[in-house]
Amino acid sequence: MITGFDNAELRTERLTLRRPVADDVVAVHEIHRDPLACAHNPSDALRTPEEAAGLLERWLEHWRGFGFGYWVVRPRDAGRTLGFCGVKLTDIDGRRGLNLFYRFDPAAWGRGIASEAAREVVRWARATLPALPVVARVRPANTASQRVAVNAGLTRADHLDRPGEDGPDLLFAAGWAPSPPVKGPFAR
Repeated sequence: MITGFDNAELRTERLTLRRPVADDVVAVHEIHRDPLACAHNPSDALRTPEEAAGLLERWLEHWRGFGFGYWVVRPRDAGRTLGFCGVKLTDIDGRRGLNLFYRFDPAAWGRGIASEAAREVVRWARATLPALPVVARVRPANTASQRVAVNAGLTRADHLDRPGEDGPDLLFAAGWAPSPPVKGPFAR
């Protein structure tokens, strides 16, 4: 278990990222039911408030178990929820890492908000959990999400690309040391 640090809230110049609470279920539902917000990940789309409650409970369970997870992103002046950004534990090729997630209300797109939030989350993850690489899975056609990953400090890690639930995933990573080259008679 990874615990022992206080990270219920992160701040950037324009944003506050806070640990989710039960009342966030309305924003989870609103953003995840928007067809534009889930256009590249249709399996993430939610139809009912009950589905949103189940998703939020999984997020809260990760927080309870590990002391970190997905944050609720809001303007520093405490306006409405803009979206969600954070990391959760994942396994890639038998190696533990942190999956970077970001999903925002389309009304918040185009202002650098996702990049600002993702940069802060990656900064926090690299400082707090430096042994765990951070990875982002992005669809090939989702060029905006690819830019967010790069702006957050991740680089393309094409050796990690794989099939995803909704099609192929391109992976971006920070802190992922590639495997050492194979030496000997079977090396390429």
